[in-house]
Amino acid sequence: MTKIAFIGLGNMGSGMCANLCKAGHEVRAFDLNAEAVKAAEGHGANAAATVADAVKDAEIVVTMLPAGKHVLAVYFGDDGVASHADTGALFLDCSTIAVEAAREAASKAEAAGFLMADAPVSGGTAAADAGTLTFMVGGPEEAFAKAKPILDAMGKNIFHAGGSGNGQAAKIANNMLLGISMIATCEAFNLAEKLGLDAQTFFDISSTASGQCWSMTSYCPAPGPVPAAPSNRDYQPGFAVAMMLKDLHLAAAAAKAAGAEVTLGEMAEKIYQDLDTRGHGGLDFSGVMKDLRGGL
Repeated sequence: MTKIAFIGLGNMGSGMCANLCKAGHEVRAFDLNAEAVKAAEGHGANAAATVADAVKDAEIVVTMLPAGKHVLAVYFGDDGVASHADTGALFLDCSTIAVEAAREAASKAEAAGFLMADAPVSGGTAAADAGTLTFMVGGPEEAFAKAKPILDAMGKNIFHAGGSGNGQAAKIANNMLLGISMIATCEAFNLAEKLGLDAQTFFDISSTASGQCWSMTSYCPAPGPVPAAPSNRDYQPGFAVAMMLKDLHLAAAAAKAAGAEVTLGEMAEKIYQDLDTRGHGGLDFSGVMKDLRGGL
């Protein structure tokens, strides 16, 4: 049993925290949303009134926060984690943030005498609840070794991507690919249907041919072929347009800083930006299909 502080009990963090409790760890949970903390208590966590209360005696501090500014503030702001955590505690940030923000956080942690790893996730809320997330971990070997047993309780695929920030690099590159492939899958289904193929027939063919991809076989944007996909519940997320757009913004910024050409990534960013601007940020990212069909 490990003493864990869990900070950030949103759509992803709530399921992750519950799985740590289920695995038998002693978890103290904190969030600005009192209802989220109460829900965590229902899964076996102990409620923490403050960040300081959450991290008291914790061996590992896990965070799942919206953006880099929140991560830096929670760990290193006034009265933050670093001010109260025990020496030897591991900082394990599972948020999706900019690569440079993750590296800045790791540098600040090291200067304060702490190990830190960035461990963003892939899989969405269903995988968070089921404990089947994929974690892409950046940080020293020592940090990865200490984090892995905890990550094993929340996921099924745990990868050490290299040094600090590399977890974020893997995440944003992966999600840029996902955004591109989802748009392409939507366009392919739309084209097939306009040419006279129903969605199931096209799925049966393409899912076993060279066009096969995760966006098709696991998350099909056309209603019917994959019953669990958001397309069968009117594109309720899932993984929202606004969340995909956030990741595409991060990918675009990272590409600019690195001098990498991401032409299709930029096109995907524009498509999701348009959906968000039109008020569809809460729609599942596979809702591009609904838009192509004229349903938005």
